[in-house]
Amino acid sequence: MGLLDGKIALVFGVANKNSIGWGIAKALQREGATIVLSYAMDRLEKRVRPLGESIGCELMLQADVSSGDELDAVFAAVEEQYGKLDVLVHSIAFADRESLGGRFVELSRAGLLAAIDISAVSLIELSRRAEPLMKDGGSIMSLTYNASRQVIPNYNAMAIAKAALEAITMYLAADLGQSKIRVNAISAGAIKTLSAGGIAGFRDLLKYAEVTSPMNELVSQDDVGDLALFLASDLSRRITGEVIYVDAGHNIMGYTDVEALARQLD
Repeated sequence: MGLLDGKIALVFGVANKNSIGWGIAKALQREGATIVLSYAMDRLEKRVRPLGESIGCELMLQADVSSGDELDAVFAAVEEQYGKLDVLVHSIAFADRESLGGRFVELSRAGLLAAIDISAVSLIELSRRAEPLMKDGGSIMSLTYNASRQVIPNYNAMAIAKAALEAITMYLAADLGQSKIRVNAISAGAIKTLSAGGIAGFRDLLKYAEVTSPMNELVSQDDVGDLALFLASDLSRRITGEVIYVDAGHNIMGYTDVEALARQLD
């Protein structure tokens, strides 16, 4: 028996095989969950469909999370096919290139609001639609990053969006607890994904994260997937409203030996 036998999991935000959402989908399916995938735009279908087919997905649905009609269609399809939902994964992040770099004080209002809407407010939209389908309770999780709490060069609009996402996580957890729905956020360490490629200097950030974390290791899709599996399962039945780190301990480090770091980076 798997930890998630009989569970239905809806995963938003898979773009390709390197997506964190795909790592989560694989982990949940491995333990018995039936997976539904939702991708952001038509051009991603050719990447996502073969992935879904490899784990037996019956539903793979396109949805722009800024469109209420498209979101309604996704959740209606899940209800029609399965009659319920047990796990919701929000692995969605977007900021335009101009909002990821340059001086923070020059960040445009439009760019910041778009990043917050797509990357954070969308969690409220998904959760509102998920609640009626989680008839026996459930687990909702999202993906955040430590740029919400510490300054990471060039993250700019995305950092503010992640801070909003973490606040939304707390408020949703408080509100949905009466429905026995848990809401948590996974704060993953730096991982090379399609969206991360838009961050200037990301390769340097990866190296820095590796050499300054207590374990001197980077985080993988599988590491995040295993934490998501825990949060999706009954093993986490009394955990809600939390931001849980999987980053080899990088977030705890407040001081780095500059000389030792320089030697490792050479």
